Amino acid sequence: MKELFPLKQVMGFIFSLILTIVALAVYFFNMSFPFGMTVLLVTAFIQAAVQLVVFMHAGETEDKKSIYTNIYYGVFIALVTVFGTLLTMIWGYM
Repeated sequence: MKELFPLKQVMGFIFSLILTIVALAVYFFNMSFPFGMTVLLVTAFIQAAVQLVVFMHAGETEDKKSIYTNIYYGVFIALVTVFGTLLTMIWGYM
């Protein structure tokens, strides 16, 4: 019976709820903007990783190396796009 209980999924769900409560604390405790944004970004990235690994089963296939490589590539492209946009539109470099 123990092998039929989805302990990993339940723990992932509880951890996601805790991360959501931490993110809501930014609003309810009226934190400063820099500190609040830092907390929100950290909890968002951790929660995205939990969702990928636990609920989308990213590491449970035989080709998990290619799946993680594609995830790293996607994150890299997203960061280049965001910081490239900030560099040209806000910080004034062309």
